[in-house]
Amino acid sequence: MSTPAQTPFNDLESFAALPRMSGLAMSPDGTQLVVSVSSPDEKGHRYSSALWRVDPAGTRPAVRITRGTSGESSGTFTSDGDLLFTAKRPDPDDAETGEDRAPLWLLPAGLGEARVVASRAGGFSGVLAATTAPVVVTPAPVLPGAPDLPGDDALRKSRKEAGVSAILHDGYPVRFWDHDLGPDRPHLLTADLAAATGDGRLEMRDLTPSPGGALVEQSADLSQDGRWLVTGWHRPTSGGDQRSEIAFIDLVSGQHRVLRADPLADLISPRISPDGTTVAYLRESLSTPETAPAVSVELVDVADGTVRRPADGWDRWPNDLTWLPDGSGLLVTADQDGRCPIFVVDVAGATVSQLTNDDWTYTDVVAAPDGLQLYAMRTSYLAPPHPVRVALTGDRAGVAVPLPAPAPAPDLPGTLVEVRSAAGDGTPVRGWLALPGGADAEHPAPLLLWIHGGPLNSWNAWSWRWTPWVMVAAGYAVLLPDPALSTGYGQNFIQRGWGGWGGAPFTDLMAVTDEVVARVDIDAGRTAAMGGSFGGYMANWVAGHTDRFVAIVTHASLWSLEEFGPTTDGANYWGREMSAQMTAENSPHRFVSKINTPMLVVHGDKDYRVPIGQGIRLWYDLLSKSGLPADETGRSPHRFLYFPAENHWVLTPAHSRVWYRVVLDFLAQHVLGEPAAAVPSLLGGPPVLHPPARSTPDS
Repeated sequence: MSTPAQTPFNDLESFAALPRMSGLAMSPDGTQLVVSVSSPDEKGHRYSSALWRVDPAGTRPAVRITRGTSGESSGTFTSDGDLLFTAKRPDPDDAETGEDRAPLWLLPAGLGEARVVASRAGGFSGVLAATTAPVVVTPAPVLPGAPDLPGDDALRKSRKEAGVSAILHDGYPVRFWDHDLGPDRPHLLTADLAAATGDGRLEMRDLTPSPGGALVEQSADLSQDGRWLVTGWHRPTSGGDQRSEIAFIDLVSGQHRVLRADPLADLISPRISPDGTTVAYLRESLSTPETAPAVSVELVDVADGTVRRPADGWDRWPNDLTWLPDGSGLLVTADQDGRCPIFVVDVAGATVSQLTNDDWTYTDVVAAPDGLQLYAMRTSYLAPPHPVRVALTGDRAGVAVPLPAPAPAPDLPGTLVEVRSAAGDGTPVRGWLALPGGADAEHPAPLLLWIHGGPLNSWNAWSWRWTPWVMVAAGYAVLLPDPALSTGYGQNFIQRGWGGWGGAPFTDLMAVTDEVVARVDIDAGRTAAMGGSFGGYMANWVAGHTDRFVAIVTHASLWSLEEFGPTTDGANYWGREMSAQMTAENSPHRFVSKINTPMLVVHGDKDYRVPIGQGIRLWYDLLSKSGLPADETGRSPHRFLYFPAENHWVLTPAHSRVWYRVVLDFLAQHVLGEPAAAVPSLLGGPPVLHPPARSTPDS
């Protein structure tokens, strides 16, 4: 058998150094596109982003247009074609600011250097710009009690000098994913670009002087003429819960009003029609222990509040909404059968038609002003996100054409195939199978079952955190299945697993694994399972319910559901599903004594979605109660990889390399039968990952 060609996935240093593209912004006249590209900084301690210009016509190469050492983000075009962005660079006119804030910068459309147009101690967390007026709106954190924006700067200075980091809360939530909420709260600030001061600075005005926590993790949209905006708006309710509404804010008068509220649903991601008469948004119905949520598109008339649902009965969950330039319809992405196509929703005829019909997932959709094409980021397990152009009309409608990108797609160490099976109740279950080069009947590959998180999710897009190709480069076949609760297969497929995580999701996983291990190019005797977040929950459940796997890796995993529900960052959300009966019947910790498989536990201390206590208890329970407890020396086959400074994800380049290295060493020991790896120093670059020798049918 020939030696597989080396790829960036065979060496963790090379893999961590691969540039990662994301986001897409287009100028109002459609002549400019900008994407963000992240790569390790000079010290390799974190990823830093830069903005690149991409040619919409596809004839010129991409060009880097920002070069800050700390990275740039939130690229947005003004009505004049200038580019606004935020960057943690020192303000040249304020030597005291340092790099702990993110000023707002402007890069002129013509020749010229980027300059600061607004700076404040709290920085800015994004920017919106009107397409036909010189108006900008920026989300920005402001401390409670600040009399005005200059007063916020003074309060921050006093707090810093006093060494105070305490936060006093009077409501919920207090955390989100990986960061504490407060003491400042998100506000929306606005400015007129045409009224900049003599030094080019903008006079920012607060549109939301007392928002409380209403704007936490919400998104807004600005009308094309810059006269008003809409935003998601949290409204507290009893018992620590909240509803998300759609708020209308007049930028001229500053007046607010509720545009749309629904006591039975959360309303998010509003988008204003080109003529300003209608707002589209996503409606997510509230779940109960018995009923899964459902997501749909709704429209509300700005003048009279009339609500209609243009895609009523469409059995898909929409992700993102983009208006067509003439306002006749919406471009909508939605998970479907392991992909995420672009659909067109006709707002008048209430019909849904699929625009793209390929094996890709589309995000960041923007429509060209002429309505003839759109631009988007496209991805699958065959390539990371990259910019494409898609025709909206004519014989080539729906066909995507890649644009010259800042970085080429990396070579892959194997191939990707689709697999399908049937669950015990006859329901079809599908997934992706990534195979190493050379796997065949004489050289079957060991199998790694990789379970996705969510649980309302699908394996349909490239992930730098969860890429199968590093494992494929090490010789493993990687199965990426979509069991019950996965999106893209209809509401009934989600409902099959609702409130019964240990039921249909588990049996679906075993059914598709049975299908794959029956292949001649898979070694059924050398299989492992792995998952993160909800996938980690399922890995824990698998460990307590079958001994078919020789090793299990569980990352940021739920272990004791009764303890998880009240301590996660969104206890109000999970409390709707996690009844006492659900947690009692589906908590993996109840089956710890039946775990006879070596497990690698991975957890970050700053994980607020699945708090570190879940990992700590799982680790202790494995050592004290599992079928493989610690011996008289205190050791066991189980391992615990702990990241004090990481959160739900492992994000820094060095720690990402550590994560993959430790996981591969653990799998090599238990799946491949190699000697236990020496405890790594966890410093410096790891060795090249050469694929192990594969077994033959006689081995």
